[in-house]
This record gives sequence, structure tokens and C-alpha cells, in this order.
Amino acid sequence: MKFQDAKLIIGLGNPGKEYEKTYHNVGFLAIDYLNQCQASSVKCQVLKTDTYMNQSGEFVAKIAGKNKIKPEKILIIHDDSDIEIGNYKISFSRGSAGHNGVESIIKSLKTKDFWRLRIGIRPQNSKQKAEKFVLKKIS
Repeated sequence: MKFQDAKLIIGLGNPGKEYEKTYHNVGFLAIDYLNQCQASSVKCQVLKTDTYMNQSGEFVAKIAGKNKIKPEKILIIHDDSDIEIGNYKISFSRGSAGHNGVESIIKSLKTKDFWRLRIGIRPQNSKQKAEKFVLKKIS
């Protein structure tokens, strides 16, 4: 199966004004973009979590269960501080690599067999720790 076969796309982020347009909320920004571009013929739910990043699993499990969507038909969009800005990676069945939102999803779904679109947020040539830039506003 391919990530293009997803029946559920969920962007991760944190609710609240203070988190709007921060690097940690690129999952929300991606969903906003998809909703603007989405053709009416697309048969896929496109949602943002309604919880804080670290509790994302509760939201994903609830929506997937309610709609009887298997984990392998889910695409999670989130920030990745190990990937430079302007780059992304698509992965399947990988560990969380320290991303608390993804870890929450793995625990709630009891599997890591779901798709991820990991959007890079690391400033170019930066060696600083993620907590120094993830909550900064995107200029």
C-alpha cells in the first residue's frame, strides 16, 4: 500500500494563539494548505488534532476507530527537527525518534504501521537543540 491510499490525513500541532505559525505546528499549516487545495473528488478526511501535541494519539485513535480506518490507511503530518527546513521525508512503520506526538500515536494505536509526512523545521547548518527553535514563529 502507498501513502497516497490514505483515508485519513491528520496534521499535528498545538491549539492556541501562542502556537499559531510556529515550527511545531507545521502539521496544522499543511492541513490548512490541503484544505484550500483539496478537490471535491478526494475521498479522504483531512483533519487537525484538537489536543496538544503530546496527546495526539487519543485524537487519532478516536477518529480512526469511529471511522473504522486501519492504521496503515492513516497519514500523519508533523514537524521533524532532524530534517532541515525545505526538506521532507515520507516514512512508514518507523519509531517516533523522540517526537512526543508520534510516540503518543504509536501507544494509542498499539502499532507504528502508519504513514508519516515529516516536514523539516531545522534551520540550515544549525546544531542547536530542538527546544531552542520548535516554538519560534515562522517568519
